[in-house]
Amino acid sequence: MRILVACEYSGRVRDAFRARGHDAISCDLEPSDAPGPHIQGDVLPLLQKPWDMLIAFPPCTYLSVSGIHWNTRRPARAAKTDEAAEFFLAFANSGIPKIAIENPVGVMSTRYRKPDQVIQPWHFGEDASKRTCLWLYNLPPLRPTRVIVKDRYANQTPTGQNNLGPSPHRAKVRSLTYQGIADAMASQWG
Repeated sequence: MRILVACEYSGRVRDAFRARGHDAISCDLEPSDAPGPHIQGDVLPLLQKPWDMLIAFPPCTYLSVSGIHWNTRRPARAAKTDEAAEFFLAFANSGIPKIAIENPVGVMSTRYRKPDQVIQPWHFGEDASKRTCLWLYNLPPLRPTRVIVKDRYANQTPTGQNNLGPSPHRAKVRSLTYQGIADAMASQWG
């Protein structure tokens, strides 16, 4: 299949599909962290090309429930939420035959529709907790591959919050797709 992995700089999902023989290309405003077919730039024009599958990871800064409360304190953020929602919907309305859009719990559940699935990295052999929504079109929900049940995961503080402190790289690190999820996508959807 020809697969566009949108808003991915890590190459993890792209490379998981390529390892299974697919023609997968990633696209992001950032350069790729891993060598491989990657387009650095705006992904929207690429949606017009012939793809068999789209897996999109639109930025969640203005969409996630963890940040949306700032919109009442900083009204200029509300316009950014509207822009982010439009960007998300460009993927949903792209017309590509198979689509998966990933984002944390947030406003798209009401602005678009409820997600088809909510997954956790620990469903796929990762010692981490990060509740993640998937909106699917012509793709089945992912089946867990190796469930790890713990009271607290390696990425959590004792109160259950993410243990990454503030830093210039925090958003980039938090946005990485866990390898277990990337592998499950490639093996189950590829």
